[in-house]
Amino acid sequence: MLDAGRTEETLLEVNNVEVIYNHVILVLKGVSLAVPKGGITALLGGNGAGKTTTLKAISNLLASERGEVTKGSIKYRGERIQDLTPTDLVKRGVIQVMEGRHCFEHLTIEENLLTGAYTRGDGRAKVEEDLELVYSYFPRLKERRRSQAGYTSGGEQQMCAIGRALMSRPETILLDEPSMGLAPQLVEEIFTIVKNLNEKEGVSFLLAEQNTNVALRFAHYGYILESGRVVMDGEAKALRENPDVKEFYLGMSDEGRRSFRDVRSYRRRKRWLA
Repeated sequence: MLDAGRTEETLLEVNNVEVIYNHVILVLKGVSLAVPKGGITALLGGNGAGKTTTLKAISNLLASERGEVTKGSIKYRGERIQDLTPTDLVKRGVIQVMEGRHCFEHLTIEENLLTGAYTRGDGRAKVEEDLELVYSYFPRLKERRRSQAGYTSGGEQQMCAIGRALMSRPETILLDEPSMGLAPQLVEEIFTIVKNLNEKEGVSFLLAEQNTNVALRFAHYGYILESGRVVMDGEAKALRENPDVKEFYLGMSDEGRRSFRDVRSYRRRKRWLA
């Protein structure tokens, strides 16, 4: 794994990217963002805001869904990556953990983890060493390593998906909706592991997440998407204290907590869409 420690070096740059599906459906409308080395960057917004599409544009997985980047540029370490295959990106150190976990259900947990090392050529000893490192972060996976993945819990499958990505020795992980369908206690556990991987192993994260509250507690910087556009960005602490973010994404306002119905009725007041 990489040396721990954050720097201001920019790894990933997305500049004014436009994405169209089926040649007609405009999904991303000039999205720009940057992911620094050693940081956790959150990509926030509701369902349909464009978070998953942004990640797939970076990892070059749009073609399977008849999507394409039609404008803008995506660079990693200053080099254009839009024409690379997903396998080439993994070799460069960029890997995506898909929404919904997507484990190989018929394989055991350990077999799933080992598939993450398929692009490597540094020998079995190194692979075994990293397998033990994954188990040190996810001890539950070690307990279930001989279990068929399809019969494990949602939380265990999410851990397996992240562990499988780690087996490729990534520099940057694109993590899509890790909290989806999980109990709050498990969400906290997984985000804590993400934080530890960032701080101790130096893995950078671009994290797409609907759970704004938990994401902004663990991230260093955040971007908020609305209808395919970045409408706000800033340091995570500043976003947590922003009155608009508190009202529309955290369910809070200066008058106290609002119900979901109240929040929906106030959406027309979003000042950044004026």
